[in-house]
Amino acid sequence: MSADVMAEMKWVYTFGGGDSEGEAGMRELLGGKGANLAEMAKLGLPVPPGFTITTEVCNAFYANNRNYPETLTAQVEAALAALEAKVEKSFGDATNPLLVSVRSGARASMPGMMDTVLNLGLNDETAEGLAQLSGDRRFAYDSYRRFIQMYSDVVLGLDHAVFEDILETFKDENDYSLDTDLTAEDWEVIVKEFKEAAARELGRDFPSDPREQLWGAIGAVFSSWMNDRANTYRRLHDIPESWGTAVNVQAMVFGNMGETSATGVAFTRDPSTGDTGYYGEFLVNAQGEDVVAGIRTPQCLTEDMRERMGDPAPSMEQAMPESFAELSRVFDQLERHYRDMQDIEFTVERGRLWMLQTRNGKRTAKAALKIAVDMAEEGLITEEEAVMRVDPAQLDQLLHPTLDPDAPRDVLTSGLPASPGAACGIAVFDADEAESRASHGEKVILVRVETSPEDIHGMHAAEGIVTARGGMTSHAAVVARGMGRPCVSGAGSIKIDYAAKTFTVAGRTVKDGDILTVDGSTGQVLLGAAKMIQPELTGDFATLMGWADKSRRMKVRTNAETPADAKTAVEFGAEGIGLCRTEHMFFEADRIAAVREMILSDSQDGRVTALDKILPMQRDDFAEIFRIMGERPCTIRLLDPPLHEFLPHTAEDVADVAAATGLPAAELLARAADLSESNPMLGHRGCRLGITYPEIYEMQARAIFEAQVIVEKETGVRPVAEVMIPLVATAAELAILKARVAGVASAVAEETGKTPVYLIGTMIELPRAALRAGDIAKDAEFFSFGTNDLTQTTYGLSRDDAGKFLGDYIEAGIFEKDPFVSLDRDGVGDLVQIAAERGRATRDSLKLGICGEHGGDPASIHFCEESGLDYVSCSPYRVPIARLAAAQARLAAKS
Repeated sequence: MSADVMAEMKWVYTFGGGDSEGEAGMRELLGGKGANLAEMAKLGLPVPPGFTITTEVCNAFYANNRNYPETLTAQVEAALAALEAKVEKSFGDATNPLLVSVRSGARASMPGMMDTVLNLGLNDETAEGLAQLSGDRRFAYDSYRRFIQMYSDVVLGLDHAVFEDILETFKDENDYSLDTDLTAEDWEVIVKEFKEAAARELGRDFPSDPREQLWGAIGAVFSSWMNDRANTYRRLHDIPESWGTAVNVQAMVFGNMGETSATGVAFTRDPSTGDTGYYGEFLVNAQGEDVVAGIRTPQCLTEDMRERMGDPAPSMEQAMPESFAELSRVFDQLERHYRDMQDIEFTVERGRLWMLQTRNGKRTAKAALKIAVDMAEEGLITEEEAVMRVDPAQLDQLLHPTLDPDAPRDVLTSGLPASPGAACGIAVFDADEAESRASHGEKVILVRVETSPEDIHGMHAAEGIVTARGGMTSHAAVVARGMGRPCVSGAGSIKIDYAAKTFTVAGRTVKDGDILTVDGSTGQVLLGAAKMIQPELTGDFATLMGWADKSRRMKVRTNAETPADAKTAVEFGAEGIGLCRTEHMFFEADRIAAVREMILSDSQDGRVTALDKILPMQRDDFAEIFRIMGERPCTIRLLDPPLHEFLPHTAEDVADVAAATGLPAAELLARAADLSESNPMLGHRGCRLGITYPEIYEMQARAIFEAQVIVEKETGVRPVAEVMIPLVATAAELAILKARVAGVASAVAEETGKTPVYLIGTMIELPRAALRAGDIAKDAEFFSFGTNDLTQTTYGLSRDDAGKFLGDYIEAGIFEKDPFVSLDRDGVGDLVQIAAERGRATRDSLKLGICGEHGGDPASIHFCEESGLDYVSCSPYRVPIARLAAAQARLAAKS
């Protein structure tokens, strides 16, 4: 961006006081919070006035070595002057001080990941002025100590524990249990001690100039865009670094001005279940961070919620009926306006309601489904909009077992049911350890007094989360719901000893490594592994999936080679099998011996003898799968084993083969050594086996076609087989093997009087095959893109080994995502599109599908829709995810 353009840029937008320069549609520029503040102000809602510094400043800040655009200072000063005029207060004035909050606001909601400063503008003079102006000395110095602690932590980098220790020591010495027990004089003492502690730690006085404070806070918010927790959150939620964050500077309103003041967080519907009815918590005489941080136990918003939770403390509906009634009207207005469930922050200052934020609320998968379906049935949104409202990846929460309500439970304690679902794992007390142990395949339950944004990586790694403190809108609860992790928060009876890595409750001790079960739906924490049951995919799930199926174009198949997997996939809505890996059928003990006998044989007669043993096993397997799939097409990949997976590895293995073949063990070992390969993934496998040992593929083809005939005679249904030749690099390979397979089909038809229904095609998994797709399509009736191997061969990466360094590549920005998880559009994707275009130029009826792991990844499914593929195939439990993602991809393409 040139200097002239920079000089003309508008960096700051004001809102509130009857006028706003921004609106909801300016989310990219103003961030979610800034855009929604401007929109609420335009709607006439009570929003404290302020201004937003745009996301473009964030990008300029990082592009220019953390320097601001030259014209920013003047624009901020102008906006600050306009704010002073609106509230009739002056920033830094000793008698009529304006105090502000400084908050982040990215385009995508990132709760708790970036920094906030409240009560900014306080110093010794303005604190005294605030005390005189408010008539409440205690409130003024409570606000001042909060500011010192928060600013020191966020801007100056001091550990908040420095200040917590001072406060806790003071409370112990004075026999206080709650912060609200402290008097005005107590807070003045605390303020003095806080300032002295800050000076000791910093080597200079705590900053007292309000403008220095303001720019320090603005810089801290922009800097927090690149802190570790924000980087981790963006990586987990696919939020681009280039989006940046805005900074919102807003006049303070105070929920800590006595018993007629309060602060709270609320949702217009239940974010855990999706039920209608307001849901949230509030605290009297408190500021916002008290609610989310779990410092005090919040109270319920509504009487209905209070009764269900068994909370003896009065609800806001009961304690502040007028403010609650006004808040209810705002809830309804905002939900109708945004046409989605809203997550709202509010403050009541001496009886007057102020709206601090609204955003589309994070919710569990169950809630997302119910809210989408309910809103469509209420006429608030269309069925297609409802389909677009549910994140396909969230469905994973619904597709796995939950706790059996009738099974015995060893309940240790109960807390709040903060995020539903159930999980079992070993107790771990540290986020780093949770991440480490999960990376080694262990299932862990993260147990913390309370979570903080620094724990985000451990929360993501954990199966479930337990906290001793915090409410239903605490950090742990909000983040867990967004991640789909079961969470029990506020389990106050547990006493955690981080040093000993234990917690105690009711005289029982749970140690690091002990097995826990978390029931996030009831709030129970159980000792040991509790019994699980399968989910019921009916109701809202079935309704939404029905709407999705009406909207999508692509078919969804499954990768399956066992009857159990095939049955599960059909129950989840699979429309066929996109990949049946026949080599996976041979690993059982009674089969692998025959396969080894076949592989190690040095003559065709020996191989045929072994294959005659394998044929009935294969035929029975295929028949069972055809029975389950009915008329749904089944793509069966002929043998594609890296030989090292089947070669004998132990003396016992060799002895078994020797007994079956009558060959000496020494001769078999020599044969195995001869067959071993330096790089088996690029070795004698796939169609290369079929070329050198054609009897292998002929046996498999016979097993397929005979199984079709058996099932047709049994049921009258004609199974559809798509015989896939793997690892083809040349058209000649496919032509030779197609002729052999077709010859077997003709022989079976002549022998049985039944003609098998089949296609012959290939898996495109080598760059050369993609580039020569026009030639290959002369013989191929379908292409199935094996994107796992196509990614390996395009990048020259082993998916089994690349995990050791891919994280470094992603962190460095070399790869945006792991290419084995989400399809690389620019490289691998180009090869897919080239193959599709060239293949269909030769054969316009060519069927195209994808069967790698990318077939269950929503972003990759969008690419498949854009590329005109006919179907995607994925693992059974990802079939509903793929169905929904395919519908969304189609709707997005049409919009």
